[in-house]
Amino acid sequence: MALLLPILVLLLFGIVEFGRAYNAKITLTHATREAVRVLSLTGDADAAAARLLASSSPLDTDLIGVSSTECVRGEPTSITATYPFSYDIPLFGSATITMDSTAVMRCGG
Repeated sequence: MALLLPILVLLLFGIVEFGRAYNAKITLTHATREAVRVLSLTGDADAAAARLLASSSPLDTDLIGVSSTECVRGEPTSITATYPFSYDIPLFGSATITMDSTAVMRCGG
């Protein structure tokens, strides 16, 4: 038991942290899709950034970085969001990885 318990604890916490990271990535992807839709319909980058922050509720919105391209009717426009995700696994260590998500949609519908 003394030999297997540290490996099992490491595996258990690794699975939990992977689940948290996967949830953060899916949330960030969903938020960028919502924001680029607002940007493509309205052309307002500030409204799109506000929509992105409103759609990413489980994440810390103070840490999310947002950048967008100009909306020209008929041309593709995009929004990129970045989020620093910190994880901590006992017996393994902790680190911060930067997640990013980009969504593209044609401007004007």
